[in-house]
Amino acid sequence: MKSDLQIAQEAKLKPITEIAASIGIREDELDLYGKYKAKVSPDILKRLKDRPQGKYIVVTAVTPTPLGEGKTVTSIGLGQGLAKIGKKVINTLREPSMGPVFGIKGGAAGGGYAQVVPMEDLNLHFTGDIHAVGAANNLLCAMLDTHLQKGNKLGIDIHNININRVVDISDRALRHIIIGLGGKVNGIPRETGYDITVASEVMAILSLATDIFDLRERLGRMTVAYTTDGKPVTAEDLKAAGAMTVLLKDALKPNLIQTLEHGPCLMHCGPFANIAHGNNSVLADLIACKLADYVVTESGFGADMGFEKMCNIKCRTSGLKVDSAVVVCTIRALKMHGGAIKVVAGKPLDQETLAREDLDSVAKGCENLEKHIENVLLHGVPPIVVINRFPTDTPAEINLIKEKALAAGATAAVTHEVWAKGGEGGIELAEAVVEATTS
Repeated sequence: MKSDLQIAQEAKLKPITEIAASIGIREDELDLYGKYKAKVSPDILKRLKDRPQGKYIVVTAVTPTPLGEGKTVTSIGLGQGLAKIGKKVINTLREPSMGPVFGIKGGAAGGGYAQVVPMEDLNLHFTGDIHAVGAANNLLCAMLDTHLQKGNKLGIDIHNININRVVDISDRALRHIIIGLGGKVNGIPRETGYDITVASEVMAILSLATDIFDLRERLGRMTVAYTTDGKPVTAEDLKAAGAMTVLLKDALKPNLIQTLEHGPCLMHCGPFANIAHGNNSVLADLIACKLADYVVTESGFGADMGFEKMCNIKCRTSGLKVDSAVVVCTIRALKMHGGAIKVVAGKPLDQETLAREDLDSVAKGCENLEKHIENVLLHGVPPIVVINRFPTDTPAEINLIKEKALAAGATAAVTHEVWAKGGEGGIELAEAVVEATTS
């Protein structure tokens, strides 16, 4: 089997204008970033306002292990599988941060034959969205510190400032720092730090904004500090929100790329689910749901985090309703949750233990799966359980998971092999999604 990188680099891409035309996006609604990337104007929603909404599918998972269970692979593979059975489909995904890209996790383009491309571009600087978020956030921080240095008319308590500067690289040496050293002209000395850009409130706001005016209002409401008498200080108070909006005007536009099988994907924004709502942008989904019959998106972490935030935060902003949730699991993850194996990030798994059939540990690990199914059902959404299949999985283990999933209330329980087979390996899952969303 070829590596993910080799598969991506050998892919024959279509011009992004062809991908756009295949789903009804006009050339005058695109800003091209080379031949294979483009931004889509939010104004497209005015033209599409009378179109019916497509089916809205979210991919979530069991509690993830350090190795991940393949949500992005499943999301892309499901999109490719739906296309294989003749459905008009668009994937919507989050942009990857360079922190995880250069860490243990690696990129966020999917894997095997279920990837989005151009893989190197989207895992690195892409169209500059994350840099724009960092610039807007750091401008706000600079204006705050300038306000302090120029007399602090708002009476900000320097010990009660709740915004940090950001950088899109994991750099632990910057987590806790002192700034303003070097004399009066360099500002007021105070303790602060750096966060990773995608964990910033600016990223969360960009992801939820429905247009440039909504973005401007949301930025203005950001509370960045408190006065000495406990009153909040906002970006509007610091007169920073307008300039921040200007820096983000292009970042607000969703990015259009393609899968290995030339399916369209709107990849936009990347807030972390443990910090924010952990989903791609509202705008990307609003546009996709007007252009396609099926939209496949993905939420961060498990159904106890990203999926719940999808329903309780993102959908309340967009007005969209989730039609079905795909809950991804792997047998290795359920064995870990069942206590049979220990998964440590960066260390190879014990292949002998992993390959040994262990129905007791799988059954115990299914308690985690059952809880995530319950979380989905509590939101009134039909759950489909899919096993991201590995060569070491046995038929007895797979059948046990299916039985447990169906007994817990799953609408369907299937397997997929999209990593190895692309869309062909996702047809069973695609058919289950169609049935769940049309019955």
